[in-house]
Amino acid sequence: MKIKNYRIAIVGLGYVGLPLSVEFAKKYKTIGFDVNKERVNQLEKYEDKTLEVGSNDLRDVILDYKKNNFLGLELTTNISELEPCNIYIITVPTPINSEKQPDFSAIKKATKAVSKLISKNNIIIYESTVYPGATEEICVPIIENITGLKLNKDFFVGYSPERINPGDKEKTLTKILKITSASNYESAVIVDNLYKSIIDAGTYMAKSIRVAEAAKVIENSQRDINIAFINELAKIFNILNIDTNDVLEAAGTKWNFLNFKPGLVGGHCIGVDPYYLAQKAIDVGYNPNIILSGRKLNDSMGKYVANQLLSFIKAERGKIDGAKVLLLGLTFKENCPDLRNSKVFDIINELSNTDLNISLYDPWVNENEIMHHKKLLIHNLSSKNKFDAIILCVAHKEFLKLNYEDLKTPKGFIYDLKSFLPHHVKYRL
Repeated sequence: MKIKNYRIAIVGLGYVGLPLSVEFAKKYKTIGFDVNKERVNQLEKYEDKTLEVGSNDLRDVILDYKKNNFLGLELTTNISELEPCNIYIITVPTPINSEKQPDFSAIKKATKAVSKLISKNNIIIYESTVYPGATEEICVPIIENITGLKLNKDFFVGYSPERINPGDKEKTLTKILKITSASNYESAVIVDNLYKSIIDAGTYMAKSIRVAEAAKVIENSQRDINIAFINELAKIFNILNIDTNDVLEAAGTKWNFLNFKPGLVGGHCIGVDPYYLAQKAIDVGYNPNIILSGRKLNDSMGKYVANQLLSFIKAERGKIDGAKVLLLGLTFKENCPDLRNSKVFDIINELSNTDLNISLYDPWVNENEIMHHKKLLIHNLSSKNKFDAIILCVAHKEFLKLNYEDLKTPKGFIYDLKSFLPHHVKYRL
């Protein structure tokens, strides 16, 4: 097979799809599609609320499309405008449902939409996180049924898992080695060369799509299990009245000790991906004890932190009722506006059943993104605000500059979940 003059379509313009669109648009004619009209309108004004792409980069590639026949980025909410393309890259989310089972609805919908557009020799590449086998077992049959085309004869599929790290301005898309794969060797070479043309860090061509899918899902499952172990240690050491951070610092003097910290585990990857692997394991008759145990423990941390806080307040004030509590940080990680699957909301939900006066502060969050808790949001902190307890949930750089003594009541205290603050705090996770 041969493809001349790559015309690339990116389906989904979120944290994964937008940076990918911009980088491909620097080399090829690229069309970025999203169902969210507000999102596309913002991007057309060179604004990215995820802060993953700068205004100048957006403007340059969008203007390039208007004046150049060979490169640049067009943005659209009309899926039919993708029909002239020959490479389709699907970057829609794959979350979990209320039962903590994989939710393939977005990827199925995107596949059906793209299937109505593709023609012979086109390649459909998936970047969404799935369990091993999902691309060929779920997506390929949809394409074949709608098009009447046959895999590896009339069309080809690829899989190149995303490794976007939201908020990281050092390890950006082009600086992270990219895994690639496809449905046969010939198409795998094309997919690998395509990504190699924009990824400065290089690519790794996996032996199969299933291998690439498995590699992606274990990357975050491994981190999840390691953090769960440290979270369990924190619970044990708190009972033993030992500072967990001191223990980790001492253990870290050994050359092969893995450096993980206790904390909340949310986000679009670590808090979700293990459930995909667990579901596939269960489907084939294996009970994934360690994976699910790690998930259960990490999912319990919001409730644990809330209960710890209540015990600290009672110890300091003698009672809980009426205490003023400030939560610093709502995003799932530091220095980014990403609220997806943030476990800080687990803490809020637990505390909402008490008589505490709760306030929230996060300079990275747009209040329209948290409508349910909008009334709790404080826009500016000053010495007029005095709190009995301050929980540092997220290690935003701005929180290093706060004058905590001015924010606390005489008996007020800080509960630092991230061991982030350089000065002494009374309580740490």
